[in-house]
Amino acid sequence: MNADQPTRAAGKGNAFDRIPVVDVTPLFTADAAGKARVANEMAQAASDVGFLYVTGHRVPNRLIERLRAQAAAFFALPLALKQSYYIGRSRAHRGYVPVGEERFYSGDPAKVDKKEAFDLSIELAEDDPDHVRGYRLLGPNQWPGEVPGFQSDVYAYYQAVLELGHTLFRGFALALGLPETFFDAHLMKPPSQLRLIHYPANFEQTATAAPSEWGISAHTDYECFTILQATTPGLEVLNSEGRWIDAPPLPGAFVINIGDMLEALTNGRFIATPHRVRNIPDERYSFPLFCSLDYDTVIEPLPSFIAAGETARYPRYIAGDHLLTQTMKTFGYLRRLQETGVVSLPTSESSVSFGRRERATG
Repeated sequence: MNADQPTRAAGKGNAFDRIPVVDVTPLFTADAAGKARVANEMAQAASDVGFLYVTGHRVPNRLIERLRAQAAAFFALPLALKQSYYIGRSRAHRGYVPVGEERFYSGDPAKVDKKEAFDLSIELAEDDPDHVRGYRLLGPNQWPGEVPGFQSDVYAYYQAVLELGHTLFRGFALALGLPETFFDAHLMKPPSQLRLIHYPANFEQTATAAPSEWGISAHTDYECFTILQATTPGLEVLNSEGRWIDAPPLPGAFVINIGDMLEALTNGRFIATPHRVRNIPDERYSFPLFCSLDYDTVIEPLPSFIAAGETARYPRYIAGDHLLTQTMKTFGYLRRLQETGVVSLPTSESSVSFGRRERATG
C-alpha cells in the first residue's frame, strides 16, 4: 500500500452486510499519512459498498438540532401555505415539494412515495449571470417567512455541511490517486442541493393517490456523493446478492453514498448503489445534501481508470445537464413544462444506467 497512491479496489461491489465507518479527522489536518489511510478506506468503501459512515466531521450538533426543529416547524404549516412556496414557482428548482410531485416508482404509476420535501441550494441573486443565462438549477431560494429563523438556521447548516463536502472531495481526490486539490477548481458555484424530507406518520390517510410500498423507491443519486443525516431508521442499501441492508442512523456520523458522477469518473470502479427508504409507520425526517460539481464541469472516465485494452463505459456529459435531465424525469412540474415546450432536455442527455441494478424486491 503506497501512501502516495492509495490502492483502488475494482469490481462492482460485494455481498456486504454492514456499512463501513470511516473517521475522517485526518482530512482536516496536515497529516499526510493519516490522509492517505482515510483515502484508502474511502476508496474501499466506494468500490465495495458505495456507502460509508463518516465520523470526525466537525459539523456542530447545534446546527443539526436547529435544522431539525426548523424542518418540523415548516412541515407543520397548513398545506395551502406550504404550497405558496411550491417548487414549480421557482425557475431555479427551489421550494416545497408536495406528496406525489416526484415519481421514482417504476411499477404502478398511480402509487406515490411517502414523502414531502423542501429543496434549496446555493443562494444566488436574481441577476446572477448563470441564472440570467437560464441554468435552471442556479438562482435564488424561496424562504418561508412564516417560520421565524428558518432561513438563517437552515442556510447555516447548508454552509457547514457543504464545507464538509469540500473536505470529502479532497479525500475522494486522494482516493482516486489524484492531487488533493483536483476538484477545487470545479467547486466555485456548484448546484449542490439540500433537501429537507418529511415522511408523515399518517401518510395512508392523507395521500391523494395510492401509497407506494416505499417511503422512497429504489434509485441512485445523480451527483458525486450525498451527505445524509436522518432522525430514524428506514434507509436500505442493495448489496451484490440483491439483498437490502439496513443503514440506520449512527450517533455522531453522517451517511455518505456515491452518486452517478463519481461512478462515471471512475469508469464504474466506484459504485452508485441503489437505495430506498422503507415505508415505516412512524414520522421520519431526512436531510440529504447532494454534492455536485460546477454546472459546466465535464464528466467522463478518468484516464487512470481505463486499463489497457479497456474502453470507457460511460459517455462524456456535462454535470449540470445530467442533473437537469434526471430531475426532469422525476418532477411533475418539469414534465409538464417539457410537454408544453417551455423546457427541453439538454443536448448532452445520456441514457447510461448507473449503479448495481436491483435484482430483488425486498
